[in-house]
Amino acid sequence: MTDLAQRADFRIKLFNRICFGVLIAFALVWIVPLAWALDTALKPNAETTRTTWAIADPTVDAFGRMLRDTDILTWFGSSLFIATLSAAGTVLVASLAAFALSRMRFRYRNVVFWVVLAGIMIPGQVLIVPWFRQFDALGLLNTWWAVSLPQIPTAIAVFIFKQFFDGLPKELEEVARTDGASYLRIYGRIIMPLARPAVAAVAIFTFVQSWNDLLWPLLVLSNPDIMTIPVGLATVQGAFGIRYADTMASAILGAIPLVAVFLLFQRHIVEGIAGSGLKG
Repeated sequence: MTDLAQRADFRIKLFNRICFGVLIAFALVWIVPLAWALDTALKPNAETTRTTWAIADPTVDAFGRMLRDTDILTWFGSSLFIATLSAAGTVLVASLAAFALSRMRFRYRNVVFWVVLAGIMIPGQVLIVPWFRQFDALGLLNTWWAVSLPQIPTAIAVFIFKQFFDGLPKELEEVARTDGASYLRIYGRIIMPLARPAVAAVAIFTFVQSWNDLLWPLLVLSNPDIMTIPVGLATVQGAFGIRYADTMASAILGAIPLVAVFLLFQRHIVEGIAGSGLKG
């Protein structure tokens, strides 16, 4: 019995070490490009083509040029507004749909749920032409609404909320219904306060996705005053040409808000995913 316990303990330790090694390898895969980008951004443009990692004379001139010679602060504001609007709209629409699918009883409820999930399999690129024609007919091209509205209906957000709502005790709802509370009151006063982890997870994921989106905003935005960070940086990179330090500085500046958001809300992301049942 002792030998079996020792073997089992050895296997567990070996498995943990292998997992730790794999995690370290994945971390290096992510960290090395980031370190290379930072190394390039801290060099003068004339030194960026050298193959050495050593920085003879580190400088932040590239960051200064980005802040001084471009509209990056305006792009930050535009991206912040669009991403916040998209996140708030996604949370509202997805949570209402998930509440109906989880708590209300109606015919073909499961069919509706599977139809919603089928939306996950439709690539967003397929819908670009219909979206463009629709917003052109509505006169909404080159506006914040044209960028934000297509990002609000998200099938995976509905799935996350429904899985979370299914795990909440139904006794709370039954007591509220006995007291005469409507479905809308139950949703706003009981369900949503308990679903804060799911709300945080969906809001953060939507915010990050909206912030990083390039293709659709690039098609519908031409006004520099409302360009998002990816669109603005794409124009800057085209203008800079081979000025790699400026290009990397712009990319780092554009990524800083997302890193800050993740570090501040990583606990909420984990809680939301765990509560939805999307565990690895």
